[in-house]
Amino acid sequence: MLAKDQVINTYRALNNWRSFRLKLFIEGIIIGILSGLIISFFRWSLHLVETNREHIYTFLKNTDWYWTAFWFIALAVIAFTLDRLIKYEPLAAGSGIPQVKGAILGFIKMRWLRILWVKLLAGIIGIGAGLSLGREGPSIQLGAVTAQGLSRLLKRTRLEERYLLTSGASAGLAAAFNAPLAGVIFALEELHRNFSVVVLLPAMAAAMTATVISRFFFGNDTIFDFFGLPFLPLEYYGYVALLSLVVGLAGVVFNAGLLNIPRFYKLFPTPFSKIVFALFCAGILGFVYPQVLGGGNELINNISKTPYTLQALLLLLAGKFIFTMLSYGSGVPGGFFLPMLVIGALTGSVISNIMIALGLLDPFFYSNIIVISMAAFFSASVRAPITGIILIMEMTGSFQHMLVLSIASIVAFIAAELCRSKPIYEELLARSLQSANKNDGSHCERQRNVIELAVCSGSPIDGRLIKEINWPEHTLLVDVKRGESDLIPIGDTRLRAGDFLYVLTDDTLAKDLRKMAEGE
Repeated sequence: MLAKDQVINTYRALNNWRSFRLKLFIEGIIIGILSGLIISFFRWSLHLVETNREHIYTFLKNTDWYWTAFWFIALAVIAFTLDRLIKYEPLAAGSGIPQVKGAILGFIKMRWLRILWVKLLAGIIGIGAGLSLGREGPSIQLGAVTAQGLSRLLKRTRLEERYLLTSGASAGLAAAFNAPLAGVIFALEELHRNFSVVVLLPAMAAAMTATVISRFFFGNDTIFDFFGLPFLPLEYYGYVALLSLVVGLAGVVFNAGLLNIPRFYKLFPTPFSKIVFALFCAGILGFVYPQVLGGGNELINNISKTPYTLQALLLLLAGKFIFTMLSYGSGVPGGFFLPMLVIGALTGSVISNIMIALGLLDPFFYSNIIVISMAAFFSASVRAPITGIILIMEMTGSFQHMLVLSIASIVAFIAAELCRSKPIYEELLARSLQSANKNDGSHCERQRNVIELAVCSGSPIDGRLIKEINWPEHTLLVDVKRGESDLIPIGDTRLRAGDFLYVLTDDTLAKDLRKMAEGE
């Protein structure tokens, strides 16, 4: 669609706001159906290959050595395949969440069909081979590119496409973790960065529909088995604050590890050699420490039910942490979302064992500490506490523990802020653009489009007249929506917190405009 047509159609949408929101809601349902089917296939395939991987290592441990040699040759072939796939579509590498975030913000242009099949195939191969990567990042990107494909097929405007990308990402997380509310909140809190009705409705429709599809194939069970989690007495809340502080610092260390692992991989001459190294590490661990392979959701269930010694937990924590760094740093398609929760759970398990040994914690509440630690770790790393609270509640079924999870998430968030640790997905996106020399805006689509801005309380434009604001060049404010009312954007219109602005501008200026509206 030509840029002029894009703008004209965007004006029409703004002038027919109610029908536009209804259309987005219906499209959200379609996205939920398509994303739910694709991600259900992704989950089923991962379960199949991971089950077969366990059988392979059981066979190799009880057979002749040359079968082991053949397996490592197979791992080298897998590394070559992954290397070729990543070179064919670089935006399919890694988690996928920073790429989706960049696409929504207008910094990255994704080729939806190539990413769809490359991410799907490479994710199944890489995670199936044993790398410590999760399905959630790929699922979010798969949902987003599915939505982008629908948008392109229907020739939607770029404003509408960004709403649909958010909806697809919401459906992706919901289907991956059987967590519809977390999918919605993550897409809004972390990716789209506002909670307007026009983005909320399609995101909810997509997430709920994708969850229905996912539950049709996998049932209603939660991802983690913490059924019947007892209430934590109030006298332990002081310990929860201290625990969350320690876990928050652990989240800071986790972020630092992810951001600095590329320094280690500079020792390797080629991308292929990085992947070979990571997969050979997986091959060795498959014989000596198979618990740290893959995403690790079963490991969380095991440590919550099976008594582990403190030494065993420390070894598991160190092994999972190091191998997750090596796996993600190799650049293979796969996320660190689930491994991050596993590391948070292991950190909480270590701390709870120490507390029990010191007589500070009743063993009856051992599992509570694990659940609390996952929420705190997520909040410190991603800096999305609302998502962390809801995600852990949905994944563990602990809906009656919102208060203690909220306390833990807030304390961990503050700990990470005091350490000046940056949100992991934002920093990964920034570094990706910088390393590719795209920070000058050359990676943006460089087209004039209408973008949505939410005016935040205390921002430089809150309470000011439109004519008093120092707008960037080549920027035109075309519409202001205040609740259900449309305001004509004239010079004497005073903007208020909660207003939604629709601005015609070059995508390269979108970041500066968002900073103005949000007060950063």
